[in-house]
Amino acid sequence: MTSSRRTFLKQSAAAAAGATITGALSPVGSAEARTPRVAPSDQVNVAVIGAKGMGWSDMRSHLKIAGVNCVAIADVDRSVLTERSENLRSLRGTAPRLYDDYRKMLEWKDIDAVIVGTPDHWHCLAMTDALSAGKHVYVEKPIAHTIEECRVMQAATRRAGKMVQVGQWQRSGTHYANAIDYVRSGKLGKIRVVKVWAYQGWMMPVPVQPDSAPPAGVNYDMWLGPAPKRPFNPNRFHFNFRWFWDYAGGLMTDWGVHEIDIALHAMNVTAPKSVVASGGKFAYPDGASETPDTLQAVFEYDGFNMLWEHATGIDGGPYGKPEGIAFIGNDGTLVLNRGGWDVIPETTTRQGVRQFKTPALPLQFNQEDILDKHTLNFVQAIRANDASMLTCGIDTGSVAAINASMGNIALLTGRKVHWDAAAGEFTNDAEANAMIKANYRAPYVLPKI
Repeated sequence: MTSSRRTFLKQSAAAAAGATITGALSPVGSAEARTPRVAPSDQVNVAVIGAKGMGWSDMRSHLKIAGVNCVAIADVDRSVLTERSENLRSLRGTAPRLYDDYRKMLEWKDIDAVIVGTPDHWHCLAMTDALSAGKHVYVEKPIAHTIEECRVMQAATRRAGKMVQVGQWQRSGTHYANAIDYVRSGKLGKIRVVKVWAYQGWMMPVPVQPDSAPPAGVNYDMWLGPAPKRPFNPNRFHFNFRWFWDYAGGLMTDWGVHEIDIALHAMNVTAPKSVVASGGKFAYPDGASETPDTLQAVFEYDGFNMLWEHATGIDGGPYGKPEGIAFIGNDGTLVLNRGGWDVIPETTTRQGVRQFKTPALPLQFNQEDILDKHTLNFVQAIRANDASMLTCGIDTGSVAAINASMGNIALLTGRKVHWDAAAGEFTNDAEANAMIKANYRAPYVLPKI
């Protein structure tokens, strides 16, 4: 540990709220009075890139861990920097260094780990840059915007030898693990269909708005980064970026990676043989969004199909749940979501008596804050310097991201696509294979690993 870092750990420090700085810090108060004392060797200094939404939720979760400090925030929106600086002052009595360009922030040697909470199209560059700077990384899901970026991020992680945790935090849930154990026990009989879904009633249409000048204090060109050059439009900014193909993949990659991750993990598979999808803007055809508000996709694996479906503006998903996973077997169905899981048995009639094929099981409630468990797992792996401890490392996170991307590719091609796992591409389909690629606008370049 450097002497400058030891000095930092003894003193709280802050930049003037809302100012983008590269110089020294000035004291504003002590964090030690608010958090348990932790040995200097176990302190973890964390920075966040993209602090508007989940990036800040992840940071707040990390700050519940003794010895974890938020020391820097990078964001292209000056108003976000100001707000988060004040948030941290309230939480810890300190304020971070603030940057409008994360690349300058990564030069600071005292940063141990970085949270990447940017829009999807920035995940690959931000993560690989952080690894090159010697930082551990907590990267939001989906890990990347394209399949090619997923592969680059996997290779970068192997080369760097750092801890990389993917924000698919359902992996850390005890009730998810218990449900997976039940699925694998054979009590459901042969499982031939797995349903995964996200029905999000609170997501309303995005009204069409004209292009405009970027808000004051926003570095819009930096926000676009490797994405195509387009005029600023408020619909594409902050939360709603996920409904535009330039930056994300709609609910298929937003919620899809969470549910698909658990489904495929439980079934011990990683890649489909084929995918076909159908959907569109059926609920809000006149809205500004590009990605479908309604979608069904069928993924074919050895021995079973997985059915993905989503709908915005509707909460009444399968089994009366707005999100979830259903493992449908010959003897029963296990229904799992963030609230818990239960088993619905199949029945049979023998000698006039109706019988359950497997015992019914009432709802097994989730009683944990799983995000907090997930971030704690990341910090524990950093302190132990042991990537095997991670509940959702980069290879694990890539499986759901790649499968979800395949669902969107099938939708955009308008036909069934067939996957060659050995070759890592679609079979005899140039159009689909072109969608695997990351096409960065100059001067941004996909990292070479």
